[in-house]
Amino acid sequence: MGANDNGVAAAYGGGPLPEEGMAGPVLAYSSIRSWIVEGRLRPGERLIEAKIAAELSLSRTPVREAVRMLAADGLVITERNRGAIVRSLDRGDVLDLYELRARLESYAAELAAARATPDDVAAIDAGIRDFGKAMRRKDLDRLDRTRLIGEANRRVHAAIIAASRHTRLAHLLSSAVDAPLVFEALREFSTKELERSNLFHQLIRDTIAKGEPVRAAQLMHEHIMLGRDQILRNLDGEE
Repeated sequence: MGANDNGVAAAYGGGPLPEEGMAGPVLAYSSIRSWIVEGRLRPGERLIEAKIAAELSLSRTPVREAVRMLAADGLVITERNRGAIVRSLDRGDVLDLYELRARLESYAAELAAARATPDDVAAIDAGIRDFGKAMRRKDLDRLDRTRLIGEANRRVHAAIIAASRHTRLAHLLSSAVDAPLVFEALREFSTKELERSNLFHQLIRDTIAKGEPVRAAQLMHEHIMLGRDQILRNLDGEE
């Protein structure tokens, strides 16, 4: 993967947890973002700076800076008389986000089918392989297993976007991909649905390797719509 995937890598979430020794604002940002992505901080929940600072053994200044960064990412909003809260999405928001993401990322897959190098395909393969390994982990609890699956999923998609060789498109996707929604869908998927998701990864990879742009775009669009459908089921209270 190259420079094109930096923003998308962050957008997808599922990355490593904060490391000891991180600078204050970076530690605060990484920690709070992980809590939002993984659902520890729920939509509509207020971010109490003093409480977060105490938990992270930081002053309130880096926490305040981290909250500003998260607001710029669209994960946090500021409301009058309430301060910073985790943003909420309704059904219409989900539909809009996923439609935008599907259109952009299917275009990325289309370009990747015309521009990918053997190294790009190898990077996609590595993510697919690790996704499969993570699915089969029975020794982990649900959260840790989803973290591994999410990281592998991030790598697959970031590798495809990097293979598109379209820097502006990668930046647009960094805003269009909603990390908490991606993580929620992966956590709620059954084993069968996870297997289907990775099958789509493999099919998209194969069309990219064969240089079939139209099929790559179509498969990516359907793949993303299946994730959207899981989120909508959750919003609608379906089992």
